[in-house]
Amino acid sequence: MSRPETPYQRIGGEAGVRALVHRFYELMDTLPEAYGIRKLHQPDLSSAEEKLFMYLSGWFGGPQLYMNAYGHPRLRARHLPFPIGPAEAEQWMLCMRQAMGEIIDDEELRAALDKALDDLAKHMRNRA
Repeated sequence: MSRPETPYQRIGGEAGVRALVHRFYELMDTLPEAYGIRKLHQPDLSSAEEKLFMYLSGWFGGPQLYMNAYGHPRLRARHLPFPIGPAEAEQWMLCMRQAMGEIIDDEELRAALDKALDDLAKHMRNRA
């Protein structure tokens, strides 16, 4: 049997991406080290969680849920109102790395996603 091709399939489809995003926001909400990034979000994280799930579904090679609902993500432009510096990008990655470590068993996939998501987090920085 061959390995599924897309990260979406390798994570476990919708259920896997939902689990990853849910754990990510649990960590953001509870880790003291993530305070800087947490305070940039609304008190209720459910909308952000759903949007990240929708975005990552397509970004991982699954259904383009975000694009279908909202159009092109224009991530950097959508994040410009929020002060995102190196500390915030690293806090975001701290939560994502821990979530990936808990949810994604495939070490090769986890390493590839870590690199890609770290590049994305760095691209979102808009403050020194």
